[in-house]
This record gives sequence, C-alpha cells and structure tokens, in this order.
Amino acid sequence: MTSIRDLLAESLAVGETVHCTLEERDGRLVADHPNEESPLDIVVIEGADRLEERPPDDPVAVEIVSRIVDGRVAARIVDADRRSESR
Repeated sequence: MTSIRDLLAESLAVGETVHCTLEERDGRLVADHPNEESPLDIVVIEGADRLEERPPDDPVAVEIVSRIVDGRVAARIVDADRRSESR
C-alpha cells in the first residue's frame, strides 16, 4: 500500500539530485522545484560556501533531503559547476 508520506516524498524528489537556478530571498538561496507536481519550492541548507557567486548565474545540482525548512524542501549543493557534466 502506498502511503501519503511516500507520495509526498516522490513528488518532492527526496534523495534525488536536480538542477535548478537559485535566487536569494530573505537571506536564503531558494529555487522553484523542477517537478511541477511538488507542492514545495527548494531552499539550500548546505554547500552554499562552495559557490563562487551568491546566487550563481548558472543552474547548480542540488540533492533534495527529507527535511522541510521555512515551508520549503531542504537541499544541499552537490555540484556548483553544472558545466562539469559536459566534460
């Protein structure tokens, strides 16, 4: 049986790495969630120190974690240089 928790985790993409464009709001780096079915946007809670610019001009890779912060799903930056994918 699928639980509501499982459905929510799936729509939030918990445990997955996604690419998103960050912006700064209220002193936090945030982004729209790339999954249109997600009820929450993303907030960076870890790895912002790896960024050369705040917010960066280019999209970055973030891993969605199973935590909610300020009404957004939390994420950690895993790759601050999206261009490294094409190398």
